[in-house]
Amino acid sequence: MARATFEGPILSGDNRFGPLRNVGYSQLVQNCDIDVSNTTSGTSTFGGSSGNFVNSNTIPNVISPVYTPSSTVYPSVLQTLPADSATNVYRGCVFYLPTGADLDDVFIDMATVFAVTGGTAALTSVQFLVSNNYTAAAGTANYFTTGVIASGSQAVGRQTLSAFTNTQILNQSATSTDILQANGQPNLSQVVVTIALVGTALGTRTGLTGQINVTLRYTQPDNNIGTTTTYPYGNFD
Repeated sequence: MARATFEGPILSGDNRFGPLRNVGYSQLVQNCDIDVSNTTSGTSTFGGSSGNFVNSNTIPNVISPVYTPSSTVYPSVLQTLPADSATNVYRGCVFYLPTGADLDDVFIDMATVFAVTGGTAALTSVQFLVSNNYTAAAGTANYFTTGVIASGSQAVGRQTLSAFTNTQILNQSATSTDILQANGQPNLSQVVVTIALVGTALGTRTGLTGQINVTLRYTQPDNNIGTTTTYPYGNFD
């Protein structure tokens, strides 16, 4: 079965002309499955490691750079993520999107609750934060967030997002320019899902478990709308 990659928004409908034009956008998805007990890069559910988030662009998860978001600095500056400490462990995944994408939803599905074993380690809480950058525990995420979930209150299934703030709603409607590229390549938005694990004596742990499936649903912007060009109002077949 053949595959094709389209550069530009995917539109569909059966009436492309006039005031009753019914063409709409096709939603796009990217997803990443993370098992924090899997520490082998290049495998399907690799969950990262201390100071390393992942992406699934190569299908098996691999370590992914996280850049300091900027619409003016080139080349983009690689960010140093916090290493595991006695009180905080961070894991996460990174998605790259067209600048100005409309974020329609994020689904965070917990397959296995998060836990620590060994030593005197104890897990206090878990939180999921979706932003254009790594986000510290209980921090402010640009796009989506869940509440702080007490360790004993975790439940398998789809996690509930917190009520959106006005700023988050505006940010969701058009993702920021975070990564600049050269040679005419399009600039990118960076969407980072941070898993913030908070506890005590985490440095003594011998085991870390927990698995989530993250699906980001979005619409690519159409930069031709509102211009004097005919596309997409009357493009040729």
